[in-house]
Amino acid sequence: MSGAVLWTHTTSATTRPVLPDGCTDLIWSEGRLLVAGPDTGPHLPDAAPPGTRHTGLRFAPGQGPAVFGVPARELRDLRVPLADLWPAAQVRELAGRMAAGGAPGRVLEETAVARLRAAADRTASGPAARSAPPPRSGRTAAIAAALDRGHPVAEVARAVALSERQLHRHCLDAFGYGPKTLTRVLRFVRALGLARSGMPYAHVAACAGYADQAHLAREVKALAGAPMGVLLGSG
Repeated sequence: MSGAVLWTHTTSATTRPVLPDGCTDLIWSEGRLLVAGPDTGPHLPDAAPPGTRHTGLRFAPGQGPAVFGVPARELRDLRVPLADLWPAAQVRELAGRMAAGGAPGRVLEETAVARLRAAADRTASGPAARSAPPPRSGRTAAIAAALDRGHPVAEVARAVALSERQLHRHCLDAFGYGPKTLTRVLRFVRALGLARSGMPYAHVAACAGYADQAHLAREVKALAGAPMGVLLGSG
C-alpha cells in the first residue's frame, strides 16, 4: 500500500516513548484494534507485559483521515479504540479476521486499501455523497512535501492556491495540526534520522534547517521531552 508502512513491535522490560512524526497508525494488539493519532509531543504507551506483540500500519502524513473516517485534528495526541470511529459490527468482523488469521499485517493492509477505495468512490460521486474525509489528495501531498523542505507557509499557500487561513484549516483536517507545527515535526524527524546516522549535531542542525545547534537542542527537547543524546540511547 503506497505511503503506508507495516510494522511490528514486541515489548520489552524498557518502555520507550513514541515520538512525533506526523503519522497516524492502525494497531492490533492483545485482541484490540486501536487508532494512534498524530502526536505533538512524546507519548508513553500503556504498560504491557514483556513479549506482547503489536502489529501496526503507519499512514503517511495526510493519509489516515480517509481510512479512519474523521479529520486528523480529532485524533491529535490520542489513542482511541477503532470501535469509537467505525460501526461496532464492522470492528468485530475485522477483529475476528485478525484473531483467526496468521497474517494480521496483511489484514490491516487489505482493510486500509478497501477504505481508501471507498473514500475515492465517494469523492468521485460528488460533494453531496461525501460522509468522510477524501483520500490524500495531490494538494495534501504537495503541502507535506513543501513544508518538509522548509518552504515558508505563505509560499506554500500560494503554490497550492489557498489562502493562509484555508491552508491552516486544510492542515488541521489532513495532518492534525497547522502548517507551522507540521514543519517543526517533519524537521525533527529529519534531524533525528541524520543524528542516528552518526552525523555531528552541528551538521545535523545545518542540514535539517535549524538556525544553529542551540535551536536544534531546544526543538528536540520541546517535541521529544529529552535531549538528542537520550533519544539516541547515549544519555
